[in-house]
Amino acid sequence: MKFGYFTLSDNHYAENTRSPNQFVADIIDEALYAETVGMHSAWIGEHHFSTLGVLSCPDLALAYVAARTQRIRLAPAVTVLPLHHPIRVAEQWASLDLLSGGRVDFAAGRGYDRREYEPLGVSFDDNQSIFEEGMEIVRRLWSADAPISHHGRHYVFDHVAITPRPVQRPIPAYVASFSRPSIELAARLGCGLIVAPFAAAMTFGGLHQVRDLYRETCARHGTTPGRLMCSYFTHFADDDAQQQAARARQIRYYKECVIRAFPGDPATAPPSYRYFIAMVERLHDVRPEDLTENSVLIGTQTHIVDVLKKVEAAGFDEVILYFNVGLKPHPQVKDEMARFMQQVAPQFA
Repeated sequence: MKFGYFTLSDNHYAENTRSPNQFVADIIDEALYAETVGMHSAWIGEHHFSTLGVLSCPDLALAYVAARTQRIRLAPAVTVLPLHHPIRVAEQWASLDLLSGGRVDFAAGRGYDRREYEPLGVSFDDNQSIFEEGMEIVRRLWSADAPISHHGRHYVFDHVAITPRPVQRPIPAYVASFSRPSIELAARLGCGLIVAPFAAAMTFGGLHQVRDLYRETCARHGTTPGRLMCSYFTHFADDDAQQQAARARQIRYYKECVIRAFPGDPATAPPSYRYFIAMVERLHDVRPEDLTENSVLIGTQTHIVDVLKKVEAAGFDEVILYFNVGLKPHPQVKDEMARFMQQVAPQFA
């Protein structure tokens, strides 16, 4: 099992003195450090207008990382595909694949914040169908050897071929999933799947159930299952005081970032977001003791290894680790990244 660096650039905290620009600089430094300590990949999220995260252009951030690294895989976590024209997405990530020597992993999702959609004039209520059509177009443009045409519900174009061509044919592609429709799409397109253990436990019962549903759906569509990935919030804690501090940091993230990133009346949310409403409702009342291995890695290296062994047994190929959550200081983030790769990762060699 492989391990990567992951961030959503969360900076929406009360009385926060850390500027967005400073946090972006910290994230770039951490992504570069991920290669130094031997991580497999760096996954940087996309958020707009500071509703949760502050890094709006993961493609540009990762292009900078690509120029200063040699080995690490480079990926968005995730591209909010309905906010962009799929032709431009295909061009941008094919260009990064070329510039990095074939190191791109591509992941896409719908996002969950209506406020990111409205200024850009994109329908939040219809984003499931926009996402599905866009994902098909992106992958066709990468794989086609000749110009393609498309006449769909949301996009219409004729005789288009992108340049430059990606080095990888195809670029590995993933769908970020919290719901059954996203698993269905990943299976139908033959994409890999990225899930959050917390959502997997709430929606499906656990990671084993997600794996089984994904593989069964691939079989129904006649596609070969791709790689399975999941993300984990990660905090080392060696005594009771560190445990309390880590749990308080994680709860602060849920209450000051996640809940605020899903505004409005739940009754007016699109049907495809019912699962997310249930998640947010649970987070309103989350307690320190509710932070279990279904959502967060908190504890000693032995505990973290034990939890990740269960993830490995469930058939997952890679875990991306969210260290810099909840205003965790930048030096502490780097210390925990190094400790993980020195003490935990060797148990999975």
